Amino acid sequence: MSKKVKLCPVEQEQKRLLTLANYQVLDTPEEPAFDDIVEVVSIICEAPIAVINFIDRDRQWFKAEKGLGVRETPLDISICAHAILQPGLFIVTDTTLDPRFANNPLVTGEPHLRFYAGALLESSDGYPLGTLCVLDYQPRELTERQRFALQALANQVMAHMELMLAQREQAELIRELKITRHELTKYASTDPLTGLLNRRAFEQRLNQELALIQRGTHFASLMLIDLDHFKFVNDTLGHQAGDKVLLRFTELCQTAFRQADVISRWGGEEFLVLLPMTTVKEAQYATERLHQLLVITPMLDDTPLPLHITASIGVCSLTNASTVNNSLQRVDELLYRAKKQGRNRTVFEMEEPPSQCQFG
Repeated sequence: MSKKVKLCPVEQEQKRLLTLANYQVLDTPEEPAFDDIVEVVSIICEAPIAVINFIDRDRQWFKAEKGLGVRETPLDISICAHAILQPGLFIVTDTTLDPRFANNPLVTGEPHLRFYAGALLESSDGYPLGTLCVLDYQPRELTERQRFALQALANQVMAHMELMLAQREQAELIRELKITRHELTKYASTDPLTGLLNRRAFEQRLNQELALIQRGTHFASLMLIDLDHFKFVNDTLGHQAGDKVLLRFTELCQTAFRQADVISRWGGEEFLVLLPMTTVKEAQYATERLHQLLVITPMLDDTPLPLHITASIGVCSLTNASTVNNSLQRVDELLYRAKKQGRNRTVFEMEEPPSQCQFG
């Protein structure tokens, strides 16, 4: 049994209305489950009118009705608004003899209602929301069996509403879990500072690319980038400034490379880029764009003099004989050559001696 909540004026009424709103039943379409209940209660109680109604702020709204032909009426002429103020069944055997309803326009005029019996629709936490009621044009009574059936069917109305509420809450929980799982997956696969793929996620993507290449349907290039003298930025300007540089460099990479290219923060100031369907020669255009962007783009805006950095880059091809380990080793060796030869340049694989592009 739910605990009865006493309706004291404004605060309790606000809580009752919030509870009603939480069920999300107001102004919803007709539903067979509720229509069937009013049909059954009409038959059992031998009443021409049967209604499932909810008491809103200034109206009573009918989720299901038989014999009225309307979906809502003003609250000031509602008999049900009186019914929700007391527990159990609310029965008016003759409305013309009850001073609360004798002058009600629904009694004195069409449809000339003379009999009312309503069973409370009560929330699980005890708030009265509305009634399941039957009405007649003649004064009368209900038998004990009819009273029992009216209350039992009212309980079924609330059981169905509780089920729908639970289903909505479950759907919302599932949605939140999916969002959380997506965020956790993203967190596990991305670098927290730059938002780029982290080492583990990039290796997985590289494995996928190599599998395509081994089938003979694909080719690609791999690029390793190292920011020159980045330790000097951290040592002189601080790690916060260093983070800003890494973020600005990430933006430049997203400009220099295609949407199909896969960019990763490999670690520290090193970045790996996978360029699908790209030869080493074609990758040269991307490295040229990146070097040129570095020449014209300050890495920090809040320093006395614009801070520019350069990058050393190695580029190798991915073939059907490539593995993750040997590809990373080859591109690392090419990067080392670029740094050894003075930095601020790119060294490409596949030519002897390796081709070079120097900038600055």
